Amino acid sequence: MIAPGEDRPWLFCQLGAREHYILPRAFHRKGHLRALITDSWVRQGSLVSRIPGTIGHRFADRFSPDLADAPVHAFTGAGLVSEIGRRLRGGKADRWRIIMARNSWFERHAVARMKSAGLLAGAPRPIVFAYSYAALGILRAAKAAGCYTILGQIDPAIAEENIVAEAVAGHEALRPDWERAPAAYWARWMEECQIADRIVVNSEWARQGLLSAGCDGAKLAVVPLAYEGGQSETVRAYPDRFDDARPLRILFLGSLVIRKGIAELLDAAALLADHPVEFHFVGQEAISFPPAALANPRIVRHGPAARGDVAEHYAAADVFILPSLSDGFGLTQIEAQAYGLPVIASRHCGDVVRDEENGLILEEVSGAAIAAAIRHYLQDPAAVARHSRRASESLARFAPDAVAQQLIEAARV
Repeated sequence: MIAPGEDRPWLFCQLGAREHYILPRAFHRKGHLRALITDSWVRQGSLVSRIPGTIGHRFADRFSPDLADAPVHAFTGAGLVSEIGRRLRGGKADRWRIIMARNSWFERHAVARMKSAGLLAGAPRPIVFAYSYAALGILRAAKAAGCYTILGQIDPAIAEENIVAEAVAGHEALRPDWERAPAAYWARWMEECQIADRIVVNSEWARQGLLSAGCDGAKLAVVPLAYEGGQSETVRAYPDRFDDARPLRILFLGSLVIRKGIAELLDAAALLADHPVEFHFVGQEAISFPPAALANPRIVRHGPAARGDVAEHYAAADVFILPSLSDGFGLTQIEAQAYGLPVIASRHCGDVVRDEENGLILEEVSGAAIAAAIRHYLQDPAAVARHSRRASESLARFAPDAVAQQLIEAARV
């Protein structure tokens, strides 16, 4: 039953398990979900769930008990065949061609299912939500059926690519694993933006990026990502002063790519080589660490972390850092705060950190600016403890039901 004033059901189309289906789950709890269309849906105990190796692991999380009784439409068999074929052809060969082909594959299957199952019919017509870059065919079909359409924009788009391109050119010595998307990719995205009735971005930073790309500002609405991890009960103890016996432990957790400000973070580590601070890098490396960084005993590389190991890294850290050059949001900020960590973050991501309240804001992303923020904590350990105590105060803003309500309000405007 749809609540008064919220008289339109929602149809979500998403390729992959983005945020583990957090929005469809929230809308299902509210009674607003007409259906979820996704590429794969693997119930526990099914044959696909028993496939060994990396392919089986990839499908292991493609289910949520919260949606066990929800109308979920998926193309698991076709997706499995496609995944096996991709791996046989080689995962990195012509990367962008593979990405675009997969996006188009999902759109075709989603449109066929929407039509065959009558998901766009009935009164009232559903609001159709699809994520950027795999939405064009879906939005076209929904508009033709008289539905209101929302594009969930996952990043600042081509504005972000331009930022990264400049950074990559400035850090060739790190041999970053990155290449521009083809023009056809951005042409399809621009058409998605033109067709959608509403474009939801996750941060003011992303909104500015889309405006700079020529998107219609009247269509844009800022709705943050949702977080449901809860609050850790980790008890944090900070010393009166940091020294070599008890250094300040800075954690970066995520993909080690140029876009995340890794080059600048390494610059900061070099500037602070004689200070009692350790830098812990956790994540898949898409750069080559320079010899000086490899020789720096204060830099600790942990490699990718399994999901079950992430909590240990947060618990061992004193401060979390996200010096991103550009992020649609940066969910690790909230995750770190849930573990009671102060966060040092750039302004080029979601609005999570309150400067000098639960962390520090970098006005610019540079080695010098990062080093200055860390020195602030080294010189005033009480600030670390104070910011830690307030770290989790903002979590309620990002609760799934609260974010779902913001999305409903955005559709009303």
